[in-house]
Amino acid sequence: MSTIPRILPRLRLPTLTKMSNRNLSTSPPTQACKPTSPSSSGSTIPNTSIKIFRTLPSLRHWRRTQRDAHRTIGLVPTMGALHDGHLSLIRQAASETSAVVVSIYVNPAQFGVHEDLSSYPQTWDADCKLLRDLDRELAEDGGNKGSVAAVFAPTTQTMYPSGFPGQEVDAKGSFVSITPAGEKLEGVQRPTFFRGVATVCMKLFNIVTPEKVYFGQKDVQQTVVIRKMVRDFCMDTEVRVGATVREKDGLAMSSRNVYLGERRRKRAVVLSETLKVAEAAYTEGKRTREEIMGPAETYVRGVMDAEEAKPPSQRVKFEIGYLSLADPDTLEELDVVDTGRGAVLSGAFKMLPVEEPAEGEDLGLSGGPAVRLIDNIILAPVEGA
Repeated sequence: MSTIPRILPRLRLPTLTKMSNRNLSTSPPTQACKPTSPSSSGSTIPNTSIKIFRTLPSLRHWRRTQRDAHRTIGLVPTMGALHDGHLSLIRQAASETSAVVVSIYVNPAQFGVHEDLSSYPQTWDADCKLLRDLDRELAEDGGNKGSVAAVFAPTTQTMYPSGFPGQEVDAKGSFVSITPAGEKLEGVQRPTFFRGVATVCMKLFNIVTPEKVYFGQKDVQQTVVIRKMVRDFCMDTEVRVGATVREKDGLAMSSRNVYLGERRRKRAVVLSETLKVAEAAYTEGKRTREEIMGPAETYVRGVMDAEEAKPPSQRVKFEIGYLSLADPDTLEELDVVDTGRGAVLSGAFKMLPVEEPAEGEDLGLSGGPAVRLIDNIILAPVEGA
């Protein structure tokens, strides 16, 4: 039988007595949505036509001009620290809509009280350069319907006009909760995460009013939550999902990979390798949970044992959050895969800090804190099943 828990017990988080004020506005809440003239946010990324909006009135004024010109809008929500995975989504949006809006906002509501909000990478200048270069690439290509038209980079004061309600599980405020999809897998260990994701996405969709929104397959549970939110709240936007973009060795691209450092980066592929072992079993015709997940669990336990046998100056330790075999629409755990529907293989591993770093060793950004990795593989339905 499987020894790795499908879902870990819900953690009871202590109330935070003092929270970092990074990105949190201290201005009076009544000023949060104070009207300003559209021209007050008329800046652009240097040497481009990409507009930068930081206020609601300026963005909404621009949005009306796009609607009047019968131009469709594609929204790519991000928290910055852009990488090739984000750029892939922007390319997809530019191929399907007239004008692409990229939002850059580190949303405090999707961080737990003990998570890495204060150290989350902020790379505004680098992000702007990437968007500039990508927009030039899209223009030279000539085969795209649209371009990178705007960046929406609001403050927390703008996004939470009544004041940020806090990150605690029992915080009071205006939230969007999508259950039970948001309570499974990531939601077990991070009980406020999808509440924060759904809330900020609802706000962004209401502000930008895009015809299409774009998310990456790497965050598969997020795509399930957002699709359910759009459907259940009768929102007039289409959710588009782009394929996971990976490094050459298979590691799924993530803004948090910069925390890994050289030693942990090499071992971080253990998650994708574990999922591939399970995928191979499905490809070979296995259909039960034990047949699919058993070999994967054996593989990852072997890697853990091999690392444990190394001296602290060489090894990389990690914890298994979960390994899941779930229904593609509901994320309910499966005992047997229905080949007519397929399934989602997913997992979360926590790469622990290096125990005994060598002198001058690259530990990653912010000294190499614990890094949570997530990944998934879609098990496609079998034709004719």
